[in-house]
Order: sequence, then C-alpha cells, then structure tokens
Amino acid sequence: MWLNLYLIPIVIRVCLVVLFPFSALDKIAHWNDALKQADSSFLPHATGPALLALSIVVEAVAPFCIVLGWHDRIAAFVLAVFCVVTAVLYHPFWKFRGFWSRDGDGRAHFWDFLKNFGLVGGLLLVTFATALAPAGVVARRPLSSTAVYTPAGTAPPSAVAGWITPGSHDH
Repeated sequence: MWLNLYLIPIVIRVCLVVLFPFSALDKIAHWNDALKQADSSFLPHATGPALLALSIVVEAVAPFCIVLGWHDRIAAFVLAVFCVVTAVLYHPFWKFRGFWSRDGDGRAHFWDFLKNFGLVGGLLLVTFATALAPAGVVARRPLSSTAVYTPAGTAPPSAVAGWITPGSHDH
C-alpha cells in the first residue's frame, strides 16, 4: 500500500519537476545572462527583471508544492502555463532559416520547444488526472492500456482489469 500511495507518486512528481529548482538557481547565479534571455522576446525590455523574478519564484515554489501535494493541481497548472509561455517566447524555432541544419540555432530551439510541451503534458496530468494505476496492476498487466478519454472520475476502478479498490488486500 505504501508503494502505491507514497513512493511511486513522489518519484513520478520529483522526476517531472526536478529541473525547475535548478533552473531557478541558475537564473539567480547567472542573472545577467538570464536577463538577456528574458529581454530577447518581443516584450518591452523594461519587463525583463520582473519576468525573471517571477520565473524564479514559479520555478522555485511550484515544484515543491507538486512534490509535497500542497495545492499541487494549481501549482502544476501554473507551471504548465509557464512552460507554454517560455516555449513560445523564448524558443521560436520558426524564426530561424534552415532550422534542421546541424549547426543551426533553430534546431536547438525546436527541440527545447517540444520538450517544454512534453513537460506541459505531464503537468496537466498532475492537474487533471484522478488516480494512478496500482503497481500490482501494472506489474500483472504491463501491456494493458488506461481509459484515457473518459471524463475524470467517471471510470470505476472495476472497469480496469485487475484493479482492486483501495482497502482491499492488493499490497
């Protein structure tokens, strides 16, 4: 039971958000470089310091809320919006000619753009997903699928093969 309720969810959440506190520290340690990046978008240069300070707060606070389960849904949603905004503002791969070339700047921006949206997907799962499949179910049926497109909370656990409701004897 402790595996399903505590260990697996914490490991998943730590893996999802581990880069953000380090990114916040990097912005603090290399403030001038981070400020240059903040000023590199189409937004007015005067907004750079405020955007940078806000991003440090978001990247420092939201991951801890997500891992600790304290207002985790709103923290995950805020971090997802942050990832969308930073992808669009700071990784505009479409502005570079020949972004598929080996040494082109656009290519790196393309992959960073997509990585941001990969994070958005994981963060939205924290925001909207209702329950993890128990480890025993995954171990017994590793090739089975989850009913992804049912409205949250409407698929009863009995609809998932091998899923035993909480309180039963599946430890």
